[in-house]
Amino acid sequence: MNLTGELLIGGKSRKGTNGEIRGENPATGEVLEPAFGGATKADVEEAAALAFDAFAGYRALPYETRATFLEAIAEHIEALGDDLIVRVMAETGLPRPRLEGERARTTGQLRLFASVLRDGGFLEARVDPAMPDRKPLPRPDLRLRNVPLGPVAVFGASNFPLAFSVAGGDTASALAAGCPVIVKAHPAHPGTSELVGRAIQAAVASVGLHPGVFSMIHDSGYEVSQALVADPRVKAAGFTGSRRGGLALLAIAQGRPEPIPFYAEMSSINPVILLPGALKARAEKIAPDFVAALTLGAGQFCTNPGLILAIDGPELDAFVEAAGKAVEAAPASVMLTPGICKAFAHGVAALTEAKEVTTVARGVPGPDGSHTGRAALFSVAAADFLANPRLHEEVFGAASVVVRAKDEAELAKVIDALEGQLTIAVHLEEADHALTAALLPALELKAGRILVNGFGTGVEVAPAMVHGGPFPATSDGRATSVGTLAIARFLRPVSYQNLPEALLPAELKTENPLGIARRVDGKVKLG
Repeated sequence: MNLTGELLIGGKSRKGTNGEIRGENPATGEVLEPAFGGATKADVEEAAALAFDAFAGYRALPYETRATFLEAIAEHIEALGDDLIVRVMAETGLPRPRLEGERARTTGQLRLFASVLRDGGFLEARVDPAMPDRKPLPRPDLRLRNVPLGPVAVFGASNFPLAFSVAGGDTASALAAGCPVIVKAHPAHPGTSELVGRAIQAAVASVGLHPGVFSMIHDSGYEVSQALVADPRVKAAGFTGSRRGGLALLAIAQGRPEPIPFYAEMSSINPVILLPGALKARAEKIAPDFVAALTLGAGQFCTNPGLILAIDGPELDAFVEAAGKAVEAAPASVMLTPGICKAFAHGVAALTEAKEVTTVARGVPGPDGSHTGRAALFSVAAADFLANPRLHEEVFGAASVVVRAKDEAELAKVIDALEGQLTIAVHLEEADHALTAALLPALELKAGRILVNGFGTGVEVAPAMVHGGPFPATSDGRATSVGTLAIARFLRPVSYQNLPEALLPAELKTENPLGIARRVDGKVKLG
């Protein structure tokens, strides 16, 4: 494994000169080699110029070539073998099985978008033939397809160093859409980022593409990230991270002379609603499953269940008692970075000190001085929860609050008071169907994914998946960062009116030479 600490700009690499970034093993505190140089604004300029130069040719490639490119990225990542897993483990403290699964998800996403390209449905092709004899006015010939936006900036995430990072879902969907990508690597795993970035570089070369299709830079502060979003050649951006960071970059994206779409996944507490029938039937079975989801990956999942909503009573008491025992037995887990660990400790301390909040249980403490998170479970009355907006804030880690409502009406008030969420889980039995039906319209307004008798952790990469939600879960609740609909973020529709047949793009020619599914005169016709 040969790491250089270099920026990857187009097909070239060089050491950055703007500060220094080093990986750190959160489990041991070991500072890892090599040092990575931060990019300058000039590096951003060069990467953006290369991406812009590459755009025209890349968007015009046959879809089969684009699909082959995505598959080549997957193959080059797999060819890194165990070197990749070893480095990610060192930089994140995450266990091998989790990372091997995440690598498979990463390469699976790339291959999924290759299949999307071959299918052609993402184009949303529509053909409305001319109706010259229509009365009182004739109809012109109208044809529509989606086209790519242009170069896209992608910001790597801390908690998924593979699946939401350099070759993650944002990069895969943007490249599939026909958009060159500039990645700002996450500083917590620079070595992992270089390994994956060089795999993408190798794939670009193997398929014979313009080198500007992909670049990767490091940022030792915030200046370069801001410059990347502000660059006029960048036409969209994808971000996964804190609300503070996402909102700062969103303001830049919206404040440009030409505002651009900025898709930020930022903050979600993913409520779990325990309805009366479910609690009566299986409170003590739900409890350990909940704690397993809460503590998975030290609670560092964006779909971590940070809130339990239920109607007060003996069945809820049984759940809380069982969940408390499971929390008390939960070992402390290494967190991704010292900063994340510090923020988690601060959030837990704030809940512990809140006078209206009861501490139910704390997990096993970690060694002194270690970057470990100790699980925590709290309880609060719904009226107090409603009165204190600070109790609604995300604590990123294995901490959750049980909100006790006095009746169905107060439970509904709590749901109405929630911010936008990535997920809301409902645990129910048949006896709860009427109440579920009554709550469902409100839940649809609050979350991108509603699931039953489970927990939001574990995001299936599939065509029907939504990983997004109303603000502040994401900056644009109409979008998803997982699943085949993720490609829509980096496309826009263009309509062609009375364009001669000879000039029409292949997707819209009358004879449908690509054999794709299209909506013709309002009716879906398969190729």
